[in-house]
Amino acid sequence: MHEFNSRVAIEQMLIVGGSRGIGLAVAEYYHTRVKNLVCVSRTRSKFGRWIEADVADNRGIDRACEPFANQPLDALLYLGGTWEKNAFTSDYAFANSSDDEIDRVIAVNLIAPIKFTRRLIPSLQKSPIRKVIFIGSLSGLENQASREVANTASKFGLRGAAQALQIELKQTGIGLTVINPGNVATPEVLDDIATGTFSEQVPIPLSDLIAVIDCTLSLSPASYLPEINLAQIQ
Repeated sequence: MHEFNSRVAIEQMLIVGGSRGIGLAVAEYYHTRVKNLVCVSRTRSKFGRWIEADVADNRGIDRACEPFANQPLDALLYLGGTWEKNAFTSDYAFANSSDDEIDRVIAVNLIAPIKFTRRLIPSLQKSPIRKVIFIGSLSGLENQASREVANTASKFGLRGAAQALQIELKQTGIGLTVINPGNVATPEVLDDIATGTFSEQVPIPLSDLIAVIDCTLSLSPASYLPEINLAQIQ
């Protein structure tokens, strides 16, 4: 008979992008379940301890990581993201993207998660849980790219970064997961569907995405889920 370890409670969690969309919903779910929840965003988060920071800037990343200096961190959830002007609509045109816009999308969606992970390795190693979750996108999968060049490139790159980090950090026991969802039923997405910006569709319930995150965090330190694709039926 095999012996199964009971789930280790998560006490220390950092959510990047915890003020709106997916990040806000996840923060709401965990704020009563986690002893020390820190949320990082440019606008105020309703849950946990809020740190105002622009993660496209090194100083913002340093400020966000400061609470866990020499302290354990059970889980880093990088749920923030940005995209080009008029993304996912017929008004988007790559030719109209400025250099600053392209730089920012890549910085927030790809470079910042890498930098957060590097800075927080010592804190994650102090925890028995040691989980990192990046939010990707189905558009970052092979042959599923969307027209938004910088956003798609950042999501492709995020998957590669996670795979390389897992190899590099193997001896640390840190497990990295990329979750690639379709459209999730955040207030922003529901509004886009209602106004006709997005086509008629049934978005993924927030509870489904949270269930996937919860499952990932519930795994023992002996295993991790490298990548999870969460697609819509309709």
